[in-house]
Amino acid sequence: MKKIWLLIVFVCALSACSESDRNNKNPYIPSYAVNLSVDMNLPLYSNLKYASNGVIVPNYGAKGIIIFNTGSGYNAFDAACPNQEISSCTAMTIDGINAVCSCDKTSYSLFTGLGNKEYPLKQYKVQVSGTVIHVYN
Repeated sequence: MKKIWLLIVFVCALSACSESDRNNKNPYIPSYAVNLSVDMNLPLYSNLKYASNGVIVPNYGAKGIIIFNTGSGYNAFDAACPNQEISSCTAMTIDGINAVCSCDKTSYSLFTGLGNKEYPLKQYKVQVSGTVIHVYN
């Protein structure tokens, strides 16, 4: 009985040791190295100081990086449509609190990265230091 109990505890411990980050394995979006810093004091990024605002920073990731102020922090997602071939669509656009795919018009929440399709938005890590937002993977 003691061995069964130890086995149950061991299995529970293993299942609890998963990464807290979202699974970013997506067959449509290659993994590019991302190391981006934006300063919210610059006019181009000043909207990020306010909740529910986002910007798209081109030339990073697959199709650019969407940075979004959730009100309690920042999210960063790749601007490539997560359920389409990378060459078939232009970068996503921001429509309020959603990112919209140019190919199939699917909306994805910029709070969660989720849409109505199989894959969520590809998410990157974010670190904020003062007015500088650092996005990386």
